[in-house]
Amino acid sequence: MIDVRRTVDAVWKLESAAIIGGLTRMVHDVGLAEELAQDALVAALEQWPESGVPDNPGAWLMTTAKRRAIDRLRRSERLERRHEELARELDQPRDVEHDDVLRLMFLSCHPVLPTEQRVALTLRVVGGLTAAEIGRAFLTTEHRIAQRVAAAKETLARERVPFELPDGASLAGRLSSVLEVVYLIFNEGYSATAGDDLMRPGLCHEALRLGRLLAELAPAEAEVHGLIALMEIQESRSAARIGPSGKPVPLHEQNRGRWDQLLIRRGFTAMLRARDIGGPPGPYVLQAAIAVCHAQARTAEDTDWGQIATLYDALVRLRPTPIVRLNRAVAVGMARGPEAGLALVDELTTDRTLRDYHLLPSVRGDLLVRLERYAEARIEFERAAALTKNAAERDFLLHRASEVEQTAPVVTLGQAADDFLAREDLDTATLRSYGQTLRRLCLTLGAQRPLDSLTAEDVTNVFEVCWGDAAAKTWNRHRSAIRSFTTWGSLADLTAGLPRRTETRRRIPAIGAGQLDRLWELEVPLRERTVWRLLHESAAPVRVVLSLNVEDLDLDDRRARAGRSWVNWRSGTARLLPDLLAGRTRGPLFLAGRRPGPARMPAPADLCPDTGRGRHSYERAEYLFKQATRTLDPTGHGYTLRQLRP
Repeated sequence: MIDVRRTVDAVWKLESAAIIGGLTRMVHDVGLAEELAQDALVAALEQWPESGVPDNPGAWLMTTAKRRAIDRLRRSERLERRHEELARELDQPRDVEHDDVLRLMFLSCHPVLPTEQRVALTLRVVGGLTAAEIGRAFLTTEHRIAQRVAAAKETLARERVPFELPDGASLAGRLSSVLEVVYLIFNEGYSATAGDDLMRPGLCHEALRLGRLLAELAPAEAEVHGLIALMEIQESRSAARIGPSGKPVPLHEQNRGRWDQLLIRRGFTAMLRARDIGGPPGPYVLQAAIAVCHAQARTAEDTDWGQIATLYDALVRLRPTPIVRLNRAVAVGMARGPEAGLALVDELTTDRTLRDYHLLPSVRGDLLVRLERYAEARIEFERAAALTKNAAERDFLLHRASEVEQTAPVVTLGQAADDFLAREDLDTATLRSYGQTLRRLCLTLGAQRPLDSLTAEDVTNVFEVCWGDAAAKTWNRHRSAIRSFTTWGSLADLTAGLPRRTETRRRIPAIGAGQLDRLWELEVPLRERTVWRLLHESAAPVRVVLSLNVEDLDLDDRRARAGRSWVNWRSGTARLLPDLLAGRTRGPLFLAGRRPGPARMPAPADLCPDTGRGRHSYERAEYLFKQATRTLDPTGHGYTLRQLRP
């Protein structure tokens, strides 16, 4: 059973883009195409364990998905116009005139979509990456990526974007975002952001294939050939990047005899084509030139770091992103000494987009080792290990930390934070609040940081990076936690650089009528629908509504007693309440999704005697509402429950 599931997962990673592309050509809706492909995947998970894996699993998935497409369209008016065409699809080869995956890429990168949505959608439907993996690549959150993907699908369907390959000026305008997507797919395969394995070779091969197809489509574009050169040369090192024990091998320690010379020659050829085309070098041509410098060096010591640093200087002028600047710091550290590299890295420590990027402390640790500042280097390697989601990288970084010279035992920030949070005089809400603050402090500064080395400047930097644009109430809450921690530990005032911010109460606008109409149409569980309707129709505070009990309800008069007052509702809530109650006559009206664990048993008044489930919490209700309304909120943040009050 486990082997079959692994096979299904492997087949899906290889075939999903082609399947979604073929389905999009049929149904002209990338969102529907992905849904149909997922249906076929579910069918495989159900059937293959009993029937066995078919000889051609990709074709099985495609055929199953196409049949489901026909079934879906049979129930719609479009069947009359397209029945004959769709029937022929089952007998057609998977590739008609052009590769469907390439068509899908250009559809995902259509100018009707904002750049961030183009990249997110293409990585999702073509690369087969999860929202979490895409978020990692873009240094943003999983929820934001999910919102971008959903919005992109909606826009493509609404605008009826054709499923075709661009040409002429349209091709030039859409090529840069396609190149970015291809390289991000390659990078996810070359250095996986999560999981047990360092690499996902299938993604590397897919990115190379797509790059070569792009070269056929746009042979006069130097950047296309530059990207191919870059990927070919990087892929040539794959066999040398992992040691016999499965641990990553740094570039300067790799056995260059294991580098694939065929791929290197292909990379050199692509680079020559890019140079023959001419014109100012773009970012991919410059990165390819850096890769050529590494490939031409017979040993690590022969590497021309001066030339590489110069190329990075040019690349930073074209693309001054935090990641490029970090790579430049590595090159400068090799060419001009670790002090120069460390100075550039330290400039990036206040960049918010890099606050959870594990390679920042990893690079800093390498430079500190070369400067023989071993205690600091150890902390950086351990912090990098805590930040990475890849098991192979985590083990490697922890090994690096263990190799660094050990100093005398000291009280660490992590130990002090654990002791502080273990106090018995903290209530649940305070413990949760303090824990959020101290966990972020440990993650940013390193849990192994000696407590006595902590300064007010360190804490101020953490606050500016993590909560600099937060609301005054949030800023003050975290500041209060640090003040309590400082007092408890008899430390110097760590909040000396953190002035208390003035809190101003501003009226939060209610959700507009149009957005409310869309809200009521969302497919959400009955409990959420009832909570939302009751809040909107009663205009009662959220905590009051969640505190209602079944025995307080008067369904005939459409009201419920809440302390000394009443909560009233209208027909929308009245229709939902009987189904929500399901015959219950006592206990909390709104119940949590599962039974509480022994360590979190609620008070008797908050426990349903019939189901054993506790009362639905304010925090959980607020979180679910915010997640559900991200696609409705123009800001992309999601609404709050208070905004349901008219």
